[in-house]
Amino acid sequence: MPGEDVHISFTNSTKFYDMLVTVQFLGGMSVYLGCHLSVSKGYLAMGKTALSIGADTFQFFTRSPRGGGVKPLDPEDITALAEFAREHHFGPLLAHAPYTLNPCAADEGLRGYALETMQDDLRRLEYLPGSLYNFHPGSHVKQGAEIGIEKIAEHLNRLFETPFSTTVLLETMAGKGSEVGRTFEELRAVIDRVEQGDRLGVCLDTCHVFDAGYDVVSDLDGVLEQFDRILGLERLKAVHINDSKNPMGSHKDRHEVIGGGTIGLDAMVSIITHPSLRHLPFYLETPNELPGYAREIELLRRCAAERIGEEYHG
Repeated sequence: MPGEDVHISFTNSTKFYDMLVTVQFLGGMSVYLGCHLSVSKGYLAMGKTALSIGADTFQFFTRSPRGGGVKPLDPEDITALAEFAREHHFGPLLAHAPYTLNPCAADEGLRGYALETMQDDLRRLEYLPGSLYNFHPGSHVKQGAEIGIEKIAEHLNRLFETPFSTTVLLETMAGKGSEVGRTFEELRAVIDRVEQGDRLGVCLDTCHVFDAGYDVVSDLDGVLEQFDRILGLERLKAVHINDSKNPMGSHKDRHEVIGGGTIGLDAMVSIITHPSLRHLPFYLETPNELPGYAREIELLRRCAAERIGEEYHG
């Protein structure tokens, strides 16, 4: 965990850090790194799977990402996960709302369904203290971005009428179709209209922002300066670490394996080791099964350790 003993050993080149479960950075900082896991076998099973592939956090869907019902909650199982995560020093766990939700839909029934679903999800997440809840802001579908922004804010104002402890995250979007959240300014406009805006954070998706036109490859510092000026870096709570199949500004949103896309491995390592980001939890959503995720986690940990070693030793 951050602040615990720094576990470091050097090769003769003094550039390789021995890796255990987390990369222990100088001053006790660590990278929390995991991937998206299935909840089909239960909550505790996800924690054990994460540990088996070298992860110390993970993301999961609260229910089917394509809609439908939800399994009855097993309080014993989810409480066991919370204890397991504490025992193994996991970073914040990230629950992801279903893709089918559209808080800014023109249809009142669809907006009501999104609200009821998110209210139920947040009630369940009270069993996982310290977790985060991420959702896609939605698509305005010919209503116009301004109307979409107003409806998302109205949705959040109603959601926050109920007290709960979980921080809700707006995700940065690629700008596919009529998605709201394609720019930092659009997310800011939503937050400014939410009465309890301090209960909102942001999840930055590397593929999404790159596809939206933010150059995280050649100008990461500039992108983060923009984010800080418009949204505030203190509001950034999580990062989806994904490569992209498409060029910058394509507005396509197609994830690629780490190092196999147009963002590239070097830029990914720069992101997870950046001084403004490396305290955050990172979640892989790349097109992989468990063995592929395990390889990406090991690759990113090793490259991050080498990068930090190079910075420290000049």
